Amino acid sequence: MNISKLISEIKRKQSFLCIGLDSDINKIPEFLKQKEDPVFEFNKAIVDATAEYTVAYKPNIAFYECYGAKGWLTLEKTVNYIKEKFPEIFLIADAKRGDIGNTSKMYADAFFGRMPFDAITVAPYMGEDSVSPFLSYKEKHVILLALTSNQGAFDFQLFENSEGELLFEKVLRKSQEWPDNDRLMYVVGATKAEMLSDIRKILPNQFLLVPGVGAQGGSLEEVAKYGMINDCGLLVNSSRGIIFAGKDHDFAEQAAIKAKELQQQMSTYL
Repeated sequence: MNISKLISEIKRKQSFLCIGLDSDINKIPEFLKQKEDPVFEFNKAIVDATAEYTVAYKPNIAFYECYGAKGWLTLEKTVNYIKEKFPEIFLIADAKRGDIGNTSKMYADAFFGRMPFDAITVAPYMGEDSVSPFLSYKEKHVILLALTSNQGAFDFQLFENSEGELLFEKVLRKSQEWPDNDRLMYVVGATKAEMLSDIRKILPNQFLLVPGVGAQGGSLEEVAKYGMINDCGLLVNSSRGIIFAGKDHDFAEQAAIKAKELQQQMSTYL
């Protein structure tokens, strides 16, 4: 799944929506908990109901690996189902990995060699050699954490050096010097949308994954205003606001309604 295919899907579906599969078993409808694999059944229903409105899904790995081998099996079933039924979907592992090279090589093999993910989120704190193993997989993408939407982002990411450069800006500029940087994307939180104009001065062409729209209060209008480029260049993520929109037997239909609402808004900006 390369960028040109992703852009084609954005244009075809008139959507730059990414749906986060943060599938907390404590929040899924009670009737599903009688199933052999409740989270997979939940994911499957959500995907079937929303696939026409989204160009990407983003399973949050923490909600699967916390259950050990059973959780990993649920994750594998989910991603294989998505890729087999909807091969045009861009699939992101929200894993936030980041370690020295030989460990990153194993992480890369887990998500790119053994599962059909197209991209993975990576913490860039340990530098180039911690990221390059992921980029060694051709046509796979690395999404670096740059400016996140949580309150703790202010602890480090907005630290200003003596030259007036913020730490997250250093991450953006330095990573542009790395080999295969054309396959880098960046996480920029929707709650920091007013900073997207400055970010676009550093990254005029690359895709940004933007969480925080919906339950976290980010504005889709501001994200599109300050962050959109000619080829869109945005994947805007919504998780809880879509997948937990309904709590009864019609949960998938309620998710589809929320996804369609966002897709229709996105079509106007496109």
